[in-house]
Amino acid sequence: MTTPPLQQLEALARTAAQPAGYDVLSVQLLSHRIPITVQVTVQRSDGADISLDECASLSAPLAEAIDAGGLLAGAYVLEISSPGIGEELHSDRDFRSFRGFPVAVLHRDAKGAEQRSEGLLLERDDEAVQLNQRGRPKRIKRADVIRVRLITPPSDN
Repeated sequence: MTTPPLQQLEALARTAAQPAGYDVLSVQLLSHRIPITVQVTVQRSDGADISLDECASLSAPLAEAIDAGGLLAGAYVLEISSPGIGEELHSDRDFRSFRGFPVAVLHRDAKGAEQRSEGLLLERDDEAVQLNQRGRPKRIKRADVIRVRLITPPSDN
């Protein structure tokens, strides 16, 4: 079986999710699994938390769209989930909700090299992401930030 272009699956997922008020954050096609697995990560368009029932409600319309589009010829597993806590922070709401949480910020330094900074998230404004690194504030220009992820805090042994 040939694997469909991921862009076509993403377009179908967005078309199925939009009327229900959901945004598609990512679509992954795991073709190394038997059967193939299509993983779709969604969130509510208004930024509110999404429930398990809401994820499940998108399953039938999305499966129908995939089947009608003829993108997957054989059996497949469709998994729909929310971003969850282990994901990247994207929206202003994410940054407000996780103030004080440990994060890793991947960013570019003055020479353009990628750097990783860890600390407790203080805030993100129009100009910068601010961290608390062992009691000292660190300011990273927002334009230099590549991504911000929640991390597990180091244990104090």
